[in-house]
Amino acid sequence: MPENAKVEEIVRNVVAQVLERQLSSLRETAVQEVLREIRPALAGKAGHPGSSSVALQKAVTAIQTGATQKEILRALLDNTFLYSGRAALFVIKGGSATGWQGTAFPNNESIKDFSLNISTGLAASVMQSHTAETGTASDIDQHFISKFGPPVDGMVVLLPLLLKDKISALLYADGGTEGGTLDSAALDVLVRATSAWLEVASVRKQAHRDGPEAEAMHSAPVVSDPFAGHEPMHAKTQQATEAVPAAAMSAAAAWGGQTAALSGEDGEIHRKAQRFARLLMDEIKLYNQAKVSEGRKHKDLYDRLKDDIEKSRGTYQKRYGNTAAGAADYFNLELIRSLAEDDVSLLGGNFRR
Repeated sequence: MPENAKVEEIVRNVVAQVLERQLSSLRETAVQEVLREIRPALAGKAGHPGSSSVALQKAVTAIQTGATQKEILRALLDNTFLYSGRAALFVIKGGSATGWQGTAFPNNESIKDFSLNISTGLAASVMQSHTAETGTASDIDQHFISKFGPPVDGMVVLLPLLLKDKISALLYADGGTEGGTLDSAALDVLVRATSAWLEVASVRKQAHRDGPEAEAMHSAPVVSDPFAGHEPMHAKTQQATEAVPAAAMSAAAAWGGQTAALSGEDGEIHRKAQRFARLLMDEIKLYNQAKVSEGRKHKDLYDRLKDDIEKSRGTYQKRYGNTAAGAADYFNLELIRSLAEDDVSLLGGNFRR
């Protein structure tokens, strides 16, 4: 009996190990069966007014709930099924594109072992232009097409995920081998949202690594100087602020796209600072919808959202406070424009520029 019990324990352990190895594959198979069943229903609703925009908004929201790079990228892939037959994500590192994960392929795990050739065809064009490119299966690495099969309509799209203006990953998508949809415009929106959110996650991760000094900066109080908008962090910031040309200051005052008049590196920094400030405000609105609504109604937005606003201000200052855009105060401009809907009175009496 003891010997039989020992054998039974060994068998149970082996079975458990086999089941564990198969679990991932079984789960993916189940997911794909469900998706195959619901796609016709989704397609049938496509003509309903506003349905596609609502779905896209939900997909972007799902991406923006990710706190880590893995969560954000997983959310992107999970939401591509609405706009493509299948998709795969390739991480760019050391001049090569290595498979990270796929969705709706017969064996998604095999994407992880594949290295996509980015030196020719559509991939090379994307790497050079930093923009999404649409083409045919013949424009993609033929080893990839040979291994995973061509899409039934022959059309593919390749989209870059940008992090600090460098391509960190590529999203491949097509209509699949069974005639699915391919909406490159919607996929482009998802990828841009992912790129922006990855940048926020990266900045905040760096801020946490910097320790107490960064945390203190995140909670720094607002000063009452209406021109500075924030107290300079140190002498170097003060010098950078004084060095900003008058043209940049007038561009900041005008806000609505006037930074296009600035040329060269400084102009690009101003444009990036504007976009980043806008992104931070979108984050505040996303996670505080009730507070934003009540704050606008009672004209006390700043009091209700002070902690979130100052944390985001610290993140913005860490990134752009010591640059040519430092004195332009895009953060406060976007705070008034986006959060207060161009009505500074909605922020309340405790808000100081």
